[in-house]
Amino acid sequence: MTANLSETLTLLLIEDDDGDAFLVEELLDEAEAPPRIFRARSLQEAKTKLTSRIQCVLVDLSLPDASRLEALEEVLGLAPHAAVLVLTGLRDVHVGVAAVQAGAQDYLVKQDIDARLLARSIRYAMERKRADLAQLRLVQAELTAKENARLQSGLLPVKLLHTSEIDHTTRYLPGSGGTLAGDFLDTVQTPDGAVHIVVGDVCGHGPDEAALGVALRIAWRTLVLAGQTGDTLLRTLDALLRAERKAPEIFTTLCMATIAPDLRHATLRVVGHPPPVLVRDGAVEVVAGGPSGPPLGIFPDVEWSVIEVSLGDKWSMMLYTDGLIEAAVGERNELLGVDGLLDLVREHGAIDLDRLITHVGTLSDDLAVVLVSRRKA
Repeated sequence: MTANLSETLTLLLIEDDDGDAFLVEELLDEAEAPPRIFRARSLQEAKTKLTSRIQCVLVDLSLPDASRLEALEEVLGLAPHAAVLVLTGLRDVHVGVAAVQAGAQDYLVKQDIDARLLARSIRYAMERKRADLAQLRLVQAELTAKENARLQSGLLPVKLLHTSEIDHTTRYLPGSGGTLAGDFLDTVQTPDGAVHIVVGDVCGHGPDEAALGVALRIAWRTLVLAGQTGDTLLRTLDALLRAERKAPEIFTTLCMATIAPDLRHATLRVVGHPPPVLVRDGAVEVVAGGPSGPPLGIFPDVEWSVIEVSLGDKWSMMLYTDGLIEAAVGERNELLGVDGLLDLVREHGAIDLDRLITHVGTLSDDLAVVLVSRRKA
């Protein structure tokens, strides 16, 4: 009966015996879709041929330069993506069992091999390897999710807000890649009644950036509660960033707002960051005045200018990271941009975070948003 391999494979045969190698090659040639076969006569030769294109490895454990399971361990280390079948003699069946326990997908006794058995064993080994890799990815995804949850708990603090005159809403969403970035947010009301808000973004993605975002957020909260504000606070954050970052090119953008105790005025510093959106007296606009200065971590001895904003009696202000304006929207997947964001707010008639996020759809980058509004009298 003709052997049948379900797909054309690229296979490496590691066998020093020419007779045994010839037998295996002849049997595989009977398959309906014969695999591409590369051969190595030693472990050293195999190391040069175990590339990512090899999907399956048949390895004899009796090689001239490797003893028993040593060869298998080398192969598993060099080709973690490939299915591995061990070839053994009748007297070494127990070695084959040990090989499977060590990570091989199956073992074959040379004296029992025929075309049908060989084709079936390779096919089953491939399926077992796919299942093993899928399980590994699942475990890794679960570990990543737990790590993300731990980091996210640091990125999403409990607000310290005591006034009943302000509505406060936040959102934190990871981008489509699933890996947390260094976006962070916080809100603190000091004893004088002023409300302090920060939204920031550490460049890059990954646990290091997320951890740095947590460190900056905690430092910001501590400094605000200790009475530090303005350039003094920013210079301290800049020094912390330079001390904690893993690479000198990592920088951080942020926007800080301090709402006066009368809730009618605010001062802002836009540190290389997208400008806040402000709705007051029915008008939708970005906070005027331009950026206050460059991001943290780039230039030494920077001074950041203050933006003074008159809020009035009825207003809403949204601080956000660039994940929002870099979202692709519409049939042409164009970036939303600041102008597009303003158009959406005008279309909705107010800043509705859930509706806004639903409209932009899938985010390519993390998103942190703080929305504060003065309640109606």
